[in-house]
Amino acid sequence: MIERPTTRWRDRIAKQQAEVAAGTLAPDKAYASELWPPAFTAAVDAVLAGYERDIAAADTSSDDAVWAAVEKVVVGLNTADEPFGAIETGEREQLADYIDAVLTGAGVDVAALTGRRGRDRSELTDAWRAW
Repeated sequence: MIERPTTRWRDRIAKQQAEVAAGTLAPDKAYASELWPPAFTAAVDAVLAGYERDIAAADTSSDDAVWAAVEKVVVGLNTADEPFGAIETGEREQLADYIDAVLTGAGVDVAALTGRRGRDRSELTDAWRAW
């Protein structure tokens, strides 16, 4: 299974909390919980879980089915991020890489998929992305 960005975010928060508790990190240097608040991380995690289910159930030989799943996950992430504004450059890159990796893991040739729409692979999420 491909690791979700939310797993890395939670791990970073836990690591910093442990370091603060051990006295090896000053509390004002523990930034992770501010970058990825629990409610934001949970919302993103739910959207990504839905995307995984959608791709697992999709006819991945159908461009339309794959594009519909990509649109759904991106719009869902837009909604999840709206109250927080937490998706910045690093998160955007991680999420876009994850969306691509899930497709690749399901056997989709993402470069060919995007190429058939006159897009570069790096533009997979661009049509709907607000982050």
